[in-house]
Formats: sequence, C-alpha cells, structure tokens
Amino acid sequence: MAINTRAILVATIVICSLLAACDGEILLSNLKKTLQVSVDHRKGVLMAGEDTLTIDWFLNKTLKAGRDSNYKSVKLQLCFSPISQKDRAWRKTEDHLKKDKTCQFKIVTMPYKSSNNNYNWTIERDIPTGTYFVRAYVLNANGEEIDYGQNTDDKKVDNLFEVQSISGRHATLDICSVVFSVFSVVALFAFFYMEKRNAKASK
Repeated sequence: MAINTRAILVATIVICSLLAACDGEILLSNLKKTLQVSVDHRKGVLMAGEDTLTIDWFLNKTLKAGRDSNYKSVKLQLCFSPISQKDRAWRKTEDHLKKDKTCQFKIVTMPYKSSNNNYNWTIERDIPTGTYFVRAYVLNANGEEIDYGQNTDDKKVDNLFEVQSISGRHATLDICSVVFSVFSVVALFAFFYMEKRNAKASK
C-alpha cells in the first residue's frame, strides 16, 4: 500500500494544532490589534518610584460590531522595547505568550469598556532602567488573552519612553554617612589629644 505523504503531513499539522490548543498555547501573532492605546507622561527620562504614566485605551472604531462581545477585562503591562532586550535572554520576545518575556511588569487589570478608559500609574520602585512601551491584553471570561493593543507600532520603535531605576541610595543615608565620618575623625583627634595630655600629666 502506497503511503500518501501529503495526507500524513496534513494529519500531522492537524494533530499538532489540536495539541497546542489543548495545551493552552496562545500566540501573539494570532491575536488582533483591536485596542488603541496611548501613554502620556512628562518629557525626558522618567524616574522609578516618582513619575506617573497616564494610560488611555479604547476599542478601534473601524471594527465590525460585536467584535468585543467576548471581552471581559483588560490587562495593562509594562514591556521592554527591543533596545532593552538586546543581549538579555531573560527579556526575550516569544510568540508563545506563556514563554514571552517582553512584558514582565503588570500595571493593572480592569473590567472591559469600549471607551473612556483611563488609568494613572506611578512607576514602581523596582522597575529596572530601560526603554519601555505599554501593552493592553484583552481577556475573555476564562482570563485568556484574545486580542490586544499597544502604544507603539509593530516594530516597537515609536512612542517609547525611558525609565531610570532608583540607585538604592537616599539623602538620609548620605547625610548619616557624612555625620559618622566627621564624628570618627573628631573622636580620633580627641583620643590622641587626651593621650598626649595624660602623658604630660604623668611626668
């Protein structure tokens, strides 16, 4: 019996697709960019723990009616741009969302509305230095990503913003350090002075 290579290939593809679906594989490439997202912030480099992002998002008006019938919530995430992913495998972009390391920082999850969505987020203190964008994932009732939007283009080069992480040093610690340094020097001179004075007194 001749083996139908084409039939085997088709069957293999179907089986692999079914296994991927059962495994809950969600690919970004399969999601539609249905949300329009914008991010407003002050000019210049933003400081972690201090500066705020104002994020707005809404459903693209050009979509067919009913496209958002399964939309239940929207999850906002802070994402690394390509320039901040270079030579950093732990930030690597993967089409498989469970493996993707692009968007590692959750901002907020909110109930879905087709318009008038706005959220102010103070950049958290543990956000590392880097160049970022914001992505909004649309979730269904099962909490699965079904569509998305982001404030940058597909190549992720427009509307990016820079964040500077906190150094871990604070003014109070610096002041205390200076005070203790001065105190130690003064104490050292005082010790030598008392030693010299006691030596003279003993003669």
